[in-house]
Amino acid sequence: MPFPSDLEIARAATLKPLPDIAARMGIGPHLLEPHGEEVAKIRLEAIEELAGRPTAKYVVVTAITPTPLGEGKTTTTVGLGQAMQHIGKSAVISLRQPSMGPTFGIKGGAAGGGYSQVVPMEILNLHLTGDFHAVTAAHNLLSAMVDNHLHHGNDLGLDLHNITWRRVLDVNDRALRNIVIGLGGKMDGVTRQTGFDITAASEVMAILALSTSLEDMRARLGRIVVGYTKANEPVTAEQLKAAGSMAVIMREALKPNLLQTLENTPVIVHAGPFGNIAHGNSSIVGDLIGIHAGDYLITEAGFGADMGAERFFNIKCRNSGMTPDAAVLVATVRALKAHSGKFKITPGKPLPADLLAENPDDVRAGAANLIKQIENVKVHGVSPVVAINAFPTDFASEHQAIREIAESVGARVAVSTHFTDGGAGATDLARAVIEACDEPTSFRFCYEDTDSLRTKIEKVATTIYGAGNVSYTSAASTQLDRYEKNGFGNLPVCIAKTHLSISADATLKGAPTGHTVNVREVRASVGAGFVYPICGDMNTMPGLGSAPSASIIDLDEHGDIIGLS
Repeated sequence: MPFPSDLEIARAATLKPLPDIAARMGIGPHLLEPHGEEVAKIRLEAIEELAGRPTAKYVVVTAITPTPLGEGKTTTTVGLGQAMQHIGKSAVISLRQPSMGPTFGIKGGAAGGGYSQVVPMEILNLHLTGDFHAVTAAHNLLSAMVDNHLHHGNDLGLDLHNITWRRVLDVNDRALRNIVIGLGGKMDGVTRQTGFDITAASEVMAILALSTSLEDMRARLGRIVVGYTKANEPVTAEQLKAAGSMAVIMREALKPNLLQTLENTPVIVHAGPFGNIAHGNSSIVGDLIGIHAGDYLITEAGFGADMGAERFFNIKCRNSGMTPDAAVLVATVRALKAHSGKFKITPGKPLPADLLAENPDDVRAGAANLIKQIENVKVHGVSPVVAINAFPTDFASEHQAIREIAESVGARVAVSTHFTDGGAGATDLARAVIEACDEPTSFRFCYEDTDSLRTKIEKVATTIYGAGNVSYTSAASTQLDRYEKNGFGNLPVCIAKTHLSISADATLKGAPTGHTVNVREVRASVGAGFVYPICGDMNTMPGLGSAPSASIIDLDEHGDIIGLS
């Protein structure tokens, strides 16, 4: 029999009532706001009510540098969470909400896969409880307030050529990257150039993920910088009198969402900042609830350890005050073979036949990437556990090669078959994670708050990316100088770069060293609380491929969704 699709597996799941799932977390029904029968919001009062309960071990799941197809990090996170109950432990999983841009693009959804999924996967991958729409609305309200202010005389003196606040949409649409608005008559607004980013790249999304309370979110929204005057003075959302209305739109969105896995493990799904543009981690308020709701809180950071995990350590942990006890590093045979430089993997096309043939030497040829990503975890003082996400096309000799590589640099290793076997297939991984969590930790940041912005960028580039140096365009240098002058130099950095290489150049595989990281532009997300340099050809609005998922997703004759993955 063919292996069932993710959607078929999800629809066959037996879900438990959410009040029962919440009760296992110590959350009473008075703290739940049902959204239908299968999803609920958790009221923020749960943070205070649970604060006296024991603190869970905190585990972040990251990965080696992935192929364009991804390596199953969410699936591993879900499988690990499910595995804990197989060995007598309780776990809570904390994940980002998927963006509908990738869901209808090439990547597909982000509910996990196989027998390690969050359900209901259709609701999760689409609107869920409307948080993304709230972010889009709040962001674009501010955009409208900016242009309304210009139309009515521009009392704050915004420089039309230095307005940094754009618009957002949760759709991959390359045609909106650069646009001209205000065309038409005098009453149609001020004509100027601007553009769209995807909603997951919105600063409002990052604020949702990094806020610790409703009051904190309201203050952060007020600190958003929309642009600068001709004297290079920042103009904020508070000055435009937009932050209060934005907070009203975002009030319900700040409450985390409760779902469950196929095996009824609790899952907190909240916020969805992009992993290569924004900081790529789920919400702090979700973790503040989850950290007191089980023995282990397992969260996921976007893309490889050089990206989501670095930002988890240096941005999310800075804001939350929480520190991890262990890090899981997901590795696959196909990704390590890809890092040998011998194979080209293209989204939407079959894997090369040679990549699927048994060849542990090809795995060893890509070993430098695994070794470097283990180092990137260790440099933050966190114990790494390598999870070999096993595919049916793998061979035991290739898994053994990964084990030898990882153990040679002091990492624990476990083969996991959670995709096909659910939690039962990840029990070895769960035991290795428990051992790692029981070790003493010496968590540390990669840079200090007091370092200059250039120093922070250069420490990440040289320590995490293996770069030899960093170069800056004249525009980037001017922007950095402006941010330092305006008092933003104490903020952490969130470097936007390709996820397909440890470097900022997608063509450099393995673990390149001595390369130059070029910073072409720098933006300040002052409300979110970080500065983000943009490297290489990164786009903040993705495009659709030649055969996007949107072309096959549909409704069948019964009104059920088909084609969603």
